[in-house]
Amino acid sequence: MIAYLSKMRSSASEMAGGETTQFLKLSSAVFYGLSSFLITVVNKTVLTSYRFPSFLVLSLGQLTASIVVLFVAKRLQLVKYPDFSRDIARRIFPLPLIYLGNMMFGLGGTQALSLPMFAALRRFSILLTMLLELLVLGIRPTLAVKVSVFAMVGGALMAALDDLSFNLQGYMYVMITNTLTAANGVYMKKKLDTADMGKYGLMYYNSLFMILPALVGTWLAGDIDRAWQYEGWNDPFFVVQFLLSCVMGFILSYSVILCTQHNSALTTTIVGCLKNISVTYIGMFIGGDYVFSLLNALGINISVAGSLLYTYVTFRKKPNGGGGSGDAASSDKKLLLPAAGRIDNV
Repeated sequence: MIAYLSKMRSSASEMAGGETTQFLKLSSAVFYGLSSFLITVVNKTVLTSYRFPSFLVLSLGQLTASIVVLFVAKRLQLVKYPDFSRDIARRIFPLPLIYLGNMMFGLGGTQALSLPMFAALRRFSILLTMLLELLVLGIRPTLAVKVSVFAMVGGALMAALDDLSFNLQGYMYVMITNTLTAANGVYMKKKLDTADMGKYGLMYYNSLFMILPALVGTWLAGDIDRAWQYEGWNDPFFVVQFLLSCVMGFILSYSVILCTQHNSALTTTIVGCLKNISVTYIGMFIGGDYVFSLLNALGINISVAGSLLYTYVTFRKKPNGGGGSGDAASSDKKLLLPAAGRIDNV
């Protein structure tokens, strides 16, 4: 009887632990999605609606906010991360470079492109993340993951062929951002597992190491003078949104690390893509620069279907048992097939 009760207690503990893990996965993904959506809207408002001249200065504001908030939080003992030492840069390299480039080129793409165009081009980061996870982390995607990723990328290509107006600078910014987003997610996962820095330490030292190079680069580009001469500083609504953008940069950085820690790097990228889908639909009605076409609408909806499929595959509860990767792959394969083996309706 005692052995039976002990076994029951152990089973209940395992179930509770599984529920907690599932909640952390889902909540961290939702938190990242909301943060990413809000910062996209605020950044677009600051850079386009208010015509703020420099996305580089805005990125400086976001770096500064991350440093100040984390420094004060550590002083108040609200967060913990390692004190500075000479080997920290070596331990977290190349994350600071990826972090800075991702931030700057992402803001540049937001300024140069309309929201539907920006969102469509950002979906190419998904395929890059899947390939990098395979090469760097050795993670092999299952069949369901592959189908969902190719559906999203294929839908984005289909939509792009019949909707996008060419902007060379904007295209270059977004494609660079796609590459850096994939690299950031994969290497963030690797450093969280091995560097003993913690999410707060990575966020703080990424910003700290890059603030001076970013400041010098912004000054050399002449953006500090352009920002200083900007006439909108007297507008309190602009100032509030500028400061909100800076703070949201910190919140977004935290949410990316949290989502990557509790999920995979590919999941973090897919959640970002789900956000981009929302931005695409909002841009159709609010941006005023979307022209409907059947091929474009079909491509967007294929991409949405791929996103929903991946979300279900990722967050569905795993069946109990010690099945290996082969069982997982088999399960995903069955998930994509109709009942009773029928394939005529696939």
